[in-house]
Amino acid sequence: MTHRIRIAVQIQPQHAEYGQIRDAVRRAEEVGVDMAFNWDHFFPLSGDPDGKHFECWTMLGAWAEQTSRIEIGALVTCNSYRNPDLLADMARTVDHISGGRLILGMGAGWFEKDYDSFGYEFGTAGQRIAALGQAMPRIRERLAAGNPPPTRQIPMMIGGGGEKKTLRVVAEHADIWHGFGNAETIARKSGILNDHGTEVGRDATRIERSAGVSKAPEEVADAMVDAGVTLFTLGVSGPDYDLSLVERWLQWRDTQG
Repeated sequence: MTHRIRIAVQIQPQHAEYGQIRDAVRRAEEVGVDMAFNWDHFFPLSGDPDGKHFECWTMLGAWAEQTSRIEIGALVTCNSYRNPDLLADMARTVDHISGGRLILGMGAGWFEKDYDSFGYEFGTAGQRIAALGQAMPRIRERLAAGNPPPTRQIPMMIGGGGEKKTLRVVAEHADIWHGFGNAETIARKSGILNDHGTEVGRDATRIERSAGVSKAPEEVADAMVDAGVTLFTLGVSGPDYDLSLVERWLQWRDTQG
C-alpha cells in the first residue's frame, strides 16, 4: 500500500496561554498542514519544567470544534493515564465532534514525573508495554459498542521503537507507526516491524510510517522517504509557535508526486 506524503505539526501544549495554542492550531490549518497533534503529558518536556501546561484530551475536544479540515490527535496518548474503555469513549466523542477527523495515537508512557505527580504507578517499561498491548483490543471493542458508533474506523497510531515488545504491539494493532530517529534507524526498525507482522499474521508493510523531523526538507526528506516515511511531524513550542519550518515542509510536500 502506498500512502501520500502528509505533513503534521505537533503543537506542544507548554509555555503558552490557551489563546496562543488556539491561534497556533488556526494558523496551522490555514497554512495547509494535514494534521495537528498535541501530546499527553502534565508538565512541560522542555524549558521550565514547571512552566505553563494544559491537558491533552480536553484540548482535543476544543480543537475538534475550532478546526474544520485537518485531522487531529495526540502524539501520543499515554495508555497509563486513563481506563482503556473510558479513553475509547472519549475518542468516539471527539471523532463525532470533529466530523471524523480523529487519529487515536497511543503509547506505553515514559515520563516518570507525570506518573509520580498524578498518582499513577510507574512500574517497569515491560509492564507498561504489556498494558498497552492489553488495552488495544479493549479500545476497539468499546469503540464498536458505542452508540452511535464512530463515524469511521478511527486510525490507530502507536508510537515507540522498542524492537522486541513495542514493535510487536504495533504489528498487531496499529494503522500508523510513529518511530523515532534518523532515516537509518527508521529503516532498520521498519524491517523489524515487518518481521513482527509476519509472525503475527499481518502484513505490516501496510502500516503507515510516521516520524518527527526537525531539519529542513532538503537536508533529510529524501532519506526519510527512502526509509518509508510518509507522515512527517514538526514540533513547535509556546509561546510563539513558529510555523516557518512547517511551511517549508508544506512547500516540499506540494512538489511530491
